Amino acid sequence: MAKNLLYAQSGGVTAVINASAAGVIATARQAGDAVGCVLAARNGILGVLRETLLDTAALSDADLARLRATPGGAFGSCRFDLDALERNPAQYDRLFDVLAAHDVTCFLYNGGNGSMETCRQIQVAADQRAYPLTVVGVPKTVDNDIVLTDCCPGYGSAAKYLATSIREVGLDLAAMTTGGGRAFVLEVMGRNAGWLAAACALAAEEEDAAPHLILLPEVPFDEAAFLARVKEVVERIGACAIVVAEGIRGPDGKILAMLDRNQKGYIQLGGAGEVVAERIHACLGYKVHYALADYLQRSARHLASRTDTAQAFAVGKAAVRRALAGEQGVVGIDRVSDQPYRWRTNLNPFERVANLERALPPGFIAADGFGVTEAFRTWCRPLIAGEDWPPFRDGLPHYLHLKLPLLPARLPSYEV
Repeated sequence: MAKNLLYAQSGGVTAVINASAAGVIATARQAGDAVGCVLAARNGILGVLRETLLDTAALSDADLARLRATPGGAFGSCRFDLDALERNPAQYDRLFDVLAAHDVTCFLYNGGNGSMETCRQIQVAADQRAYPLTVVGVPKTVDNDIVLTDCCPGYGSAAKYLATSIREVGLDLAAMTTGGGRAFVLEVMGRNAGWLAAACALAAEEEDAAPHLILLPEVPFDEAAFLARVKEVVERIGACAIVVAEGIRGPDGKILAMLDRNQKGYIQLGGAGEVVAERIHACLGYKVHYALADYLQRSARHLASRTDTAQAFAVGKAAVRRALAGEQGVVGIDRVSDQPYRWRTNLNPFERVANLERALPPGFIAADGFGVTEAFRTWCRPLIAGEDWPPFRDGLPHYLHLKLPLLPARLPSYEV
């Protein structure tokens, strides 16, 4: 009997999340009679609850090729967590009513570690109800903090963009250096993990090349030691380029800067770069510029890593194959070898992945705490390797803008 698949995207999007969507749709089509419809929910799990669903059958092969090369979340994403089953059983009633109304027996959720908890909750509820559903988590996050996977699709492209940016800024900074001393601060994403900040180290091809210092969440921020290092670099070469992870903490363990916290406890980080820049100027008197990479680092599809795009497509492909085989869990990536770089997909239980964070390990952090080791560089270089250009038109990337109509609702409307 053919199985209907439902795919959805969740959390902060990446430059290659749509490559995973293309992998899902293309692989499901290749399965022939084993798959009935391939549906997509608009705006993640919210779209499932609201029954705002799309049929991907209208996408041509040419559309899929452009989808693979388009950043953002083509089907829309969300930051929404399901309530605990015992606290809101009606929410799950609605969820399974929608799945049943559209004969969905495979649910593929493309997101980060929080989204993998949503996968776990839905699979547990399905099993308790004896509803025939296989849930598979499709990993993505620029933060690279999902456990039990060598890397996360989305990370390699963001890392490539950031390392490129700090290399180019370093050249600009060197060209404009004056006798008064200058500093540049780049704040990058990553939440509680320093993977993105660490990747900027790949930009430096020689000892005094940017970035000169990297502030990681895994290392408590020692202001005095940091300022002393900035001064030493500026006195030696005239300028200092610093990368700041958004989640850095002081010696007391408190986040250095936080923009907001929503009602469900989600913390929006940001502002650490500005704080660091202000301290440099106030204490050392240098002219300081700072920049916030923000959405730029996760949407820069024009500089995507070929490795990253291939892995994003592969985890979507693997998710379909696992789901059709009745295998539930979170797809991941195993590294087989460094040189040559080889990898394969794996599958891990929800409970070993959901809501867990993978920090940068001590062996990847330099002894002084302001950079990374050669072991990290060896691990990271293959992830940013290769270019995968999108199509261009009139000098700009020609991205796909989906305009699929919603399927007619089969149930009454529902307010989330």
